[in-house]
This record gives sequence, C-alpha cells and structure tokens, in this order.
Amino acid sequence: MTRPASTTPQNQAPETLRSDARTIGLIGLAHGSSHFFHLLLPPLFPWLIKDFGYSYSELSVLVSLFFIVSGTGQALAGFAVDRFGARPILFAALGSFTVAGLIASTAQGYAMLLAASFFAGLGNAPFHPVDFTILNKRVSQQRIGHAFSVHGLSGNIGWALAPVFMAGITTATGSWRTACFCGAMWALVVLVIMVLNRDALDDRADAIKAADKPAVAVAAPQEHPMAFMKLPSVWLCFSFFFWSTCALSAIQTFASPAMQSMYGLPLSVTALIVTGYMLCGAAGMVVGGFLVGRVKRLESVISICMLGSGLLLFIVGTGWLPAMVAVVVASLAGLGTGLAGPSRDMLIKRAAPPGATGRVYGTVYSGLDLGFCLAAPVFGYMLDHQMNNAVFYGSAIALVLSVVSAVIVGDGVSKKSKAALAPAA
Repeated sequence: MTRPASTTPQNQAPETLRSDARTIGLIGLAHGSSHFFHLLLPPLFPWLIKDFGYSYSELSVLVSLFFIVSGTGQALAGFAVDRFGARPILFAALGSFTVAGLIASTAQGYAMLLAASFFAGLGNAPFHPVDFTILNKRVSQQRIGHAFSVHGLSGNIGWALAPVFMAGITTATGSWRTACFCGAMWALVVLVIMVLNRDALDDRADAIKAADKPAVAVAAPQEHPMAFMKLPSVWLCFSFFFWSTCALSAIQTFASPAMQSMYGLPLSVTALIVTGYMLCGAAGMVVGGFLVGRVKRLESVISICMLGSGLLLFIVGTGWLPAMVAVVVASLAGLGTGLAGPSRDMLIKRAAPPGATGRVYGTVYSGLDLGFCLAAPVFGYMLDHQMNNAVFYGSAIALVLSVVSAVIVGDGVSKKSKAALAPAA
C-alpha cells in the first residue's frame, strides 16, 4: 500500500523552499530600492550647484530632512503595520518614492527639492517594520537567518548602485532631471512587481485564519499598544542602532577625505574605502546568515565582530600603517559589521514581545535615522578642525558602545528564555 506523495515532508519541502525564496527575494528587492532612494539627490549635488547655485550647506539640509522624516515616520509606521498589515504600507511607500522622483525631475527651485526629500523620507520610513514583519510571518524558521542576511545585503547593493545609476544617467544624457525621472520609473516598476506578487507578501493570513475559528470562552487581556515602550530591551536595541549607524555615517561620508589628509593619498584612491567597506559588509552578511541558526548567544557574535571592526578602525586612526595597507584595513572593518548584521536583526526579533513586531522594529530602527542625522555634523566638525584621526577613533568608540547595548539586550533575552523554561522543567 503506497502513501499519498503530497503528505510527505520530503515533498512539502521544495514548495516551502520556493515560497520562502520568493518572499525573501521580493523583500530584498524592496529593501534595496529603499536604500537606493537614500541617495536619490546626494550624487546630483555637483549638478544642482551648477544649475541653481546652492552651497553644500544648503543641499545638506535635503539629507537632514530625509532622515528626520524617515526616523519620525519609522517609529509611527510600526503602529500602522501592526494595525493594517505590512503589505498595503509597502505599496504606499513605493508609491511615495515614485512621487519623490517625479517631483525632483521637475524641480524649479529649493522648495521642490525639499518636497522631493520629504516624500523620499516618507517612503523610506516604513521599510524596516514592513520588511521584518513580512519576513517573520512568512519565512520558515530554518531560513530566517538567511532572510535577514539577504535583507541586509540588498540594502548595501542599493547604496552601491544609486550613485552609479544617478550620476551615470546624468553624465550620459546631460540631464539630472532625466536621472530623477528614471529613479521614479524604477520605483514604479518595483511597485508593479510587488502588486503582481502580493500573495507572497501577505502577513495577515494567520489573522484571517484565526478569525474563522470559534472564539474562546475567555478573551485574553489586551495589552496597551504603547506597553512595549516600557521594555528596556527596546531602548537598548534603539541605542545599538544609533551607535552603530554613527560609525557607518562617519565611514560613508568622512573616511575618504580624512584618510587623504592623514596618508597623502589622492581622493580617487581613498574613495575606494567606502566601496571596499560596503563590499566587505555584504560578504559578511552572507556568512552571518549561516551563523544565526547555529549560535544561541547572538550577542557574542555581535560583540566579537563589532569589536574587531572597531580595533581595525582604531589602528587606521593611529596613522602607523603604510598608506595602501590602511585603505585595505579600513575596508576590512566592514566585514565585522556585516557579519553582525543578521545576528543583530535576530536579536531584535527575540526581544520583541508577541504582536508588537512592527512597533518594535519601527522604534529601534528609527535609531538608524537618528544616527545618520546627528553623526554627520559631529564628524564634519572634526574634519573641519583637522581632527582627521578622530574620525576613525570616533567610529571605533561608537562600535564599542553599540556592543555594550547588544550585550545587555542579549543577557536580558537569555534570562527571559530561562525563566520561561523553568516551569516546564
């Protein structure tokens, strides 16, 4: 007597794998697009200065506005995701990116550029609560680490592609407006892809199924929507993102000119630090996806990787290394931060109380926007006052402070897990 083939786990596994891969790929595409729109306007600053006569100080306000809107909106978006579901919020975010690109392509002055930054920041705001809610709801537990890895990797790819895309189209066509329009069309294409594959992004299926079941005799007490904000782990995760992003902001924006002054290398060479740092970070995220499923104390992985990166940046800051060796060492620091990325996202997942995933991710990831917003003027001040070494020392210190937050969160999660297992034992 033969068993029905459709009921065996071996035959169900390929279908689960395809479903997981589809969801992971779609979220990766969406997340990469959000990072792309971080850099919709900054690569065009030289052309905007030429056409409008603005200064870099004036144009830097566009970047600050983006992250202010994104950071504020990200914390609020988590509540909307938990209330209405992640999928419609994702569609709205991609629509906002399309609007931002269209406004930028028709901008006739500073006010319209500010409006483009506003809509770009508004579109970026929901992505982390949206992405992680969908991944946590739809991806199998054995592949969730790889999902976090792809998520982080896609963000790095978006950062890497945006300058090439925007500056490349502007150079080829002679029009930065064409580049902005093409950016808008990219967001629109991604939106269409998401809508056509909306079944793979449905994070409310479990809620719909639960609604069809008979109600239990005694309803569980409803927790206040803001109750999660009393949890120390939420604010420690927030501080982790803030400090680690301060370090990233320093490397992305100021490492190249600082190293030029310290080591006497041309900017064409020191600019490779950012590329190398991001590529090493991407490689680290791929490997980090495998570590997540094999390590129980995630804070240990985060600590070792971040401290290693901090040590490398500190050594670069001493000025002791040969010039080209310093470029390589600074780039390798990205490997540690990349390795820590998936473990960081899993640690937040474990710290989040049930039913508050969107709110928790929205709150803690707003620390990322705050880090970008506040770190730039601090490290810029250092560079303006010839404190070039301090750019690398400051980055190293910020990474150490992020480790402290991760260790405290991880210790709290571990104690909570042991307390939950104690009655069963």
